[in-house]
Amino acid sequence: MESLVSVLLTEALPRVLTISVLIGIGVGLANLAVAYGVVDVIARVGRYLTEPANLPDEVGAAVLTNTVSVTAGYGMLAEFRESGLLDDRATLIAVVINTFFGFVQHIFTYYGPVLIPILGLHAGLMYVGARAGISLAISVVGLLAGAILLRGYEYDGSVVDPEVPEDGEGEDGGRTHRENLRQAGEKTLERLRSIVPRLAVVYSLVFVALEYSDQLVGALAYVGIEEPAALVDPVAGFLGLPAAAVPVILVSLVDPTMGAITVAPMIGDVLTPTEAVITLLVGSLFSLTIGTVKRSIPFQYGIWGSEFGSKVIVVNTGLKAIFIVVAILVFLVV
Repeated sequence: MESLVSVLLTEALPRVLTISVLIGIGVGLANLAVAYGVVDVIARVGRYLTEPANLPDEVGAAVLTNTVSVTAGYGMLAEFRESGLLDDRATLIAVVINTFFGFVQHIFTYYGPVLIPILGLHAGLMYVGARAGISLAISVVGLLAGAILLRGYEYDGSVVDPEVPEDGEGEDGGRTHRENLRQAGEKTLERLRSIVPRLAVVYSLVFVALEYSDQLVGALAYVGIEEPAALVDPVAGFLGLPAAAVPVILVSLVDPTMGAITVAPMIGDVLTPTEAVITLLVGSLFSLTIGTVKRSIPFQYGIWGSEFGSKVIVVNTGLKAIFIVVAILVFLVV
């Protein structure tokens, strides 16, 4: 077991620094996009998403940014919420709509170059298609929620409009490039001062808790669950999966990529491609708890604070669980 200092320096600190940089990029881009009017340009594309959901045009820029960096996209939404453009309800709906666009990024960085080669073309495309369908369904729920719950909403776009001084140095009386960059930098640093301390505290607590997780295993044994397989066996049996699926599900709890590597040699002999995909989906369903503790809680609490961050986690995790179950049922029926 690593020392407390080692855990903080090797696990928590790199994660906090990386996410802080990405959030800073997102918030900085939001401020620069407003200052230079880029939001208006991007909004022409994003309007197809924002108008049906009754969201302001600026949100379209944040949603589309998710295809490049989910953290930067969240940073932009955080900036719009802090500025007063979005209230909690509108922000939550925007977060839900973000889901599919965040997934698109992973197609090019993980699913395409990593997972499909591991699983093979047939099973790989089936699994990636299932994950894409789950993400798309969640985003559609966000669009429908916005259409219903945000009907009649009015937004004050002036809260994110650049402030133009009366005696600007530019030719048109506006701010110069240097002034735009300086103000964007100041606003970004101000936002990071409120976010980074929360990130540091929550990530530190989570990684320390994970390092000392042996006590959680002891607690499970105390209530009669000697092995994690005791939780998985009944589910695998109910779905008609062979016994070989159980270790794959257990490995997927810890590492989805290792789960794919474990199931790949079984495809065709022990498991059909459909059974392999169902097995990985069941593993992802069980791993939601670990993923929530290890990634979602520190990330969302760091950006939004505990109160609103909890709402985001509940909605995101709940929708993922629902549509993973739906995807499993679809594969069972088909």
